Amino acid sequence: MRRLLTVTVTGLAAAPLAPAMAADMNVKVEIPRLNVAEYHRPYVSMWIERADQSPVTTLAVWYDAKNKESQGTKWLKDMRQWWRKTGRDMQLPADGVSGATRAPGEHALTFSDGKAPLGKLPAGDYQLVVEAAREVGGRELVRVPFAWPPKAAQSAGAKGEHELGGVSVDLKP
Repeated sequence: MRRLLTVTVTGLAAAPLAPAMAADMNVKVEIPRLNVAEYHRPYVSMWIERADQSPVTTLAVWYDAKNKESQGTKWLKDMRQWWRKTGRDMQLPADGVSGATRAPGEHALTFSDGKAPLGKLPAGDYQLVVEAAREVGGRELVRVPFAWPPKAAQSAGAKGEHELGGVSVDLKP
């Protein structure tokens, strides 16, 4: 009994000394409701790139993953920037990255430092890039610059004109 008590007390005493190193990135992406004759949900990709626009990691890819005979993947190349930088080399579906297309509205995602797909992002200046392509529609790319790791809470955002609405990044240390 004494040994169990000692272990418990030691474990509790050591817990406050562990540094809280994980930072969070909260991303909101708005898919606007378009009043068009033939509406298809857009394919959307989100990734992080360095200030020189070299890719770091793909955070999310929304596409028709359940399309018969994997036909949904054949349209991924319509997200041209993502496809050329990193998409064509990805093995899809990618766990924690791939997802279904989303309906119009605001969609929120949270990524944590040290966890996939964000991983251990080194300190530096980056851009969150969101690209959307829609069948019988258009393509759009939105970039939101940010610095990592955040020293204090910070927010940044940009707004698309057609296929994307507002895109925001909220960082918390």
